[in-house]
Amino acid sequence: MAVSEQLAPGPQQADLDRCIRCGLCLNACPTYRELGLEMDSPRGRIYQMVQVAEGAPITPFYQEHIGLCLACRGCESACPSGVRYGRLVEDARAQVEARVERGWLAQRLRRFLYVRLLESRAALTAAGTLAYLFEASRARALLRAASRLKLLGRLGDLAQLAPSAEPPFFFDQIGLTFAPQQSPRYRVAFLSGCVANVFFARLNEATVKVLRRNRCEVAIPAGQGCCGALHLHAGLREEARKLARRNIDAVLGGGFDAVITNAAGCGSTLKEYGELLAGDPVYAAKAREFAALTRDVTEFLAALELNRDLGPVNAVVAYQDSCHLAHGQRIRAAPRQLLAAVPGLIFREMPAADICCGSAGVYNLARSAMAMRILARKMESVNSSGARIVATANPGCMLQLQAGVRLHGSGQRVMHVVEILDRAYANYR
Repeated sequence: MAVSEQLAPGPQQADLDRCIRCGLCLNACPTYRELGLEMDSPRGRIYQMVQVAEGAPITPFYQEHIGLCLACRGCESACPSGVRYGRLVEDARAQVEARVERGWLAQRLRRFLYVRLLESRAALTAAGTLAYLFEASRARALLRAASRLKLLGRLGDLAQLAPSAEPPFFFDQIGLTFAPQQSPRYRVAFLSGCVANVFFARLNEATVKVLRRNRCEVAIPAGQGCCGALHLHAGLREEARKLARRNIDAVLGGGFDAVITNAAGCGSTLKEYGELLAGDPVYAAKAREFAALTRDVTEFLAALELNRDLGPVNAVVAYQDSCHLAHGQRIRAAPRQLLAAVPGLIFREMPAADICCGSAGVYNLARSAMAMRILARKMESVNSSGARIVATANPGCMLQLQAGVRLHGSGQRVMHVVEILDRAYANYR
């Protein structure tokens, strides 16, 4: 029997029973904060999961409420009972995927996005090239201008969110190893992601440079690929397992002190490979070993004796917690600690910094209306801080916040924490 057949789909009763219906999760839930509807809160969604577990049918109503969840896991930080809501909603979506027949077009679109595009370097390179040409033609600028006038509806939202391709793409660096700038102390593997190689190539380069500044030999394993986080969020669990095995094979045996990612959403999934492959007799132990080595780049750097050859970055900076860093990995202090180490930087804590910005993987594309409502509220917090730079620790959050600055901001710049460190090292004299 295949591993997938051994694992019953759907949330497990023991996990559902952890919820004591106290309601402390409600204010931590972005969709509840926007809609005020119980069925669009973590507690309400768990109630619906319980009904399905007890035999109720999976209805379009149920699918809508489960689909409207961002899976930001903010409720996990608020929960006194330790409900692992992220796992519950992923299980629920996997259950929907297994039981609900999708239309021909929906199936083809999902296969194109999650298999043909995210898992193919050639397809991502082609998509990045088209995006670059689209931007160079000024068509995107015209669409964004029209969207500000509310002329394009949902298409306008997508135009605001469209990322900028950054040639040369980072795919060229995969398979290479970079020596540290001083005598080596650590040997690390850097997982560069999938779309980040095209749309955040400069961020990936900055990550390698900062690690090298901190006496790391940085290898970028040749066999790596997409981490599977987006597949898990969409209920495509078997596809995520396939990708996890690929990354494990690419990394283990390389003698690495750590496996580094600069994407909080990816890191949360990478650290949960042990659970994802727990039923796999070949990969279970390997997955646990891989997960134990995984570190977010901010987590890793904050635990070192940081190289203090930092020049000034004279700016007021606010930090937006990436949901899967703060709530999934429970890492809040490390990014703030790194920012505090930069000379000249004035840090401003902004209100509700750990409430989701509305990015959530591909949520802002699939559910753009709700994502934009959440983003507008987030930008109120950003603007109230008076910061000129908004720092975060996840590429998806960066895209969302960049759109927020264009629509609701006052010219702020959005940067990854590592990009700020890279600038500080470059400014050292």
